[in-house]
Amino acid sequence: MGKKRIIKKAGASADQGLKERSASKIPKRKIVSGILNLQSTYNNTIITISDEKGNTVMWGSSGSLGFKGTKKSTPFAASKVAELLCEKAKNMGLKSVHVILRGVGSGRESAIRTFISKGIEVLSIQDKTPVPHNGPKPKKPRRV
Repeated sequence: MGKKRIIKKAGASADQGLKERSASKIPKRKIVSGILNLQSTYNNTIITISDEKGNTVMWGSSGSLGFKGTKKSTPFAASKVAELLCEKAKNMGLKSVHVILRGVGSGRESAIRTFISKGIEVLSIQDKTPVPHNGPKPKKPRRV
């Protein structure tokens, strides 16, 4: 009675089409050393690679790789983004990076570990997470 449907579970892996498309956009410039900006929030992980002057060369995020919802903020998604950017950076000739961390998400460590395991040397790690000095003004007491 009709066609049988096969339901594919939306696993934690990235969409293959998006991964191939983002890997094909490799810049022509060659850089040896750069800056790795890693912004890890509770909702997403965004990784940007720039040259020594701070000009952005390439970037990637968990959302752009195909992860959706709460899976975007996982360490697995962060490591997949780092893996993809690492391949692109190696094709450009990148050998070493200075890491700048921002945010308190769970993908911070796994992304750095991925870059180290893929053979890119980490020269320094700075944590520039924005911290409020005094926070927002408290509410006025309620008048009854």
